[in-house]
Amino acid sequence: MPNITVELLSGRTMDQRRDFVAAVTEAAVDILKARQEAVRIVFWEIEKSDVANGGTLESDK
Repeated sequence: MPNITVELLSGRTMDQRRDFVAAVTEAAVDILKARQEAVRIVFWEIEKSDVANGGTLESDK
């Protein structure tokens, strides 16, 4: 059973999440030969104030 963990900045819509899980699930089925119902995807939302790139908080951009 593939367990896929996704970290992303908060603010994505439910439609974006639905589209993402559909595409990733399809890829797991095609590439890993997993059963669709066995593909598990978990989202971890991260606030922009919790992430820095190049020495700058994402919330400061």
